[in-house]
Amino acid sequence: MEDKKIGKTIGKKLWQLFSYTISTILFLGLWELTARMHWLVNPKFLPPFTEVVATLWSIIVSGELGMHILVSLRRALMGFTLGCLFAVPLGLSIGWFKRFGNFISPLFQVFRNIPTLALLPVFVMFFGISETSKIVVIFWGVIWGVLLNSIAGVRSVDPQLIRASRSMGTSPIRLFATVILPASLPHIFAGMRLGATISILILVAAEMIGASRGLGYALSFYQAHMQYSYMYAYIIVMAVLGLLLNYTLGLVEKRSFRWRDESGATIDSR
Repeated sequence: MEDKKIGKTIGKKLWQLFSYTISTILFLGLWELTARMHWLVNPKFLPPFTEVVATLWSIIVSGELGMHILVSLRRALMGFTLGCLFAVPLGLSIGWFKRFGNFISPLFQVFRNIPTLALLPVFVMFFGISETSKIVVIFWGVIWGVLLNSIAGVRSVDPQLIRASRSMGTSPIRLFATVILPASLPHIFAGMRLGATISILILVAAEMIGASRGLGYALSFYQAHMQYSYMYAYIIVMAVLGLLLNYTLGLVEKRSFRWRDESGATIDSR
């Protein structure tokens, strides 16, 4: 029975991999044909995929790509880390202390509905065209997904479990540390996955303004100079980077929370 279940799982994974591979090959083949045959779009604006791959290889060999990736990842990591350090304790507090949550809710609802990139000019005015403004805008974009998931994690804890712990004389601090926090961790981690992806997306937009290095800067530079094979090469890099980041965090989450109910206990960002 167990062997049959394992075989079924492996078969499902292989079929999924096959489906992904075929769809990717079809997409890239259509891209190549569209550019070569001059279908629908101006070939000047859509170079063939093989040409983009050659360009991608050239910026890898020259070290240009590595430099831009390191700069961007440093900014994204700083903004993401600061956002999580701020959002997780605040979210747990809002979820656990109902009066505090009701008090801060109106302000919270207003701020979270402001588009992050709409505040970029404001951050530039306050912090200048510097590393600080880029990190702050990433921080602002990251906190909302992590915050919402942290609140949801606390509020999703089984009330019967809380009542049972209290009936045994568990102190509020011990109850929070041994029941509320562990039960909230899958939600928090799901929010962090979402925040990590958002940090890359916002970073690219932030680097298009007043930056001299980074993936967003490179994308903007080559677009402005109409070197479209370079532009598409950096778009591919960003897509791969986002996929790797999401996959890595998903793998860590799966290994860390094997005990959780897989029936949908978290707010999934995939």
